Amino acid sequence: MSDTRRTFLQSAVFAAGLAGGAAALPADPAGPALEVQVPKVTFFGVEISRMVLGVNPFYGYGHYNTTLGTIMREYYTPQRICEVMHQCSRFGINAYNFVNVPRAQQDLERFQAEGGKMHLIVQAFEDPAKIYASFRPLAMYMRGTEVDRAFQAGDMGPVKEWSKKARDTGSKIGIGTHKPEVIRLAEDEGWDLDFYAGCAYNVTRTAVEWRKMLGGELPEMPSEIYVQSDPPRMFKVMRQTTKPCFAYKILAAGRIPEPDLDRAFQTAFESIKPTDAIFIGMFPRVKDEVRENAERVHRILARG
Repeated sequence: MSDTRRTFLQSAVFAAGLAGGAAALPADPAGPALEVQVPKVTFFGVEISRMVLGVNPFYGYGHYNTTLGTIMREYYTPQRICEVMHQCSRFGINAYNFVNVPRAQQDLERFQAEGGKMHLIVQAFEDPAKIYASFRPLAMYMRGTEVDRAFQAGDMGPVKEWSKKARDTGSKIGIGTHKPEVIRLAEDEGWDLDFYAGCAYNVTRTAVEWRKMLGGELPEMPSEIYVQSDPPRMFKVMRQTTKPCFAYKILAAGRIPEPDLDRAFQTAFESIKPTDAIFIGMFPRVKDEVRENAERVHRILARG
């Protein structure tokens, strides 16, 4: 199929989606052989893509406002989730940042029943033994929101206890966080962890922290404020640890404008280690984000 015809068909599908929200993603008759492949990295003996499929858009976690979250949930039927996962596979994206929220297990099982395969890197907030028994993930980590709450409370005991239980499962284990200080603490204290997942933006600042930064002012929606000076701080601690890291929200949950997307991806890959990867959610409601992101990552990493 010519590039012109493929572009035309994709545009028609996404336009139909805007009008009625019922169109499926276009199949590529050329097959997977013509798709670029996202480069891989070795993660504890397993080859995984340096861009890992993010989960948030699938279930309406838009991190913007309730309207966007509702649109995401309405768009992402089980069929569309599986279509996006299969399309990711065609581009060599072979890892999925899964979270066990309502319907997620059924959608994953449908994808697998259709022949789909993804390495699971699970963000967890429940009993790690149950997570391992249900999903047999390649890796799991305690979700950053819970880790940050413990850090802010001055009691990391629950995080350490969760990590000990997770170690007993046989999975590779880590912790997530939005705060570079958490990774520094774990490193300084020599926690028994295999990897970290770090948000590029510190979106778990308290009201006290925001007032200190803003001279006494408090912004609206303080949990969704994205400060441009945050990513360098997180990337710095990722470079300083020898453990592999996953960077997430490198696009500020969709706030990076279209002309700056290449720059944001390139900055992230230049700032983290060659052994690190990124989580990226996909929402092809208006454009083919899977193809665009895969081709972008391939281009940037091939150049670098």
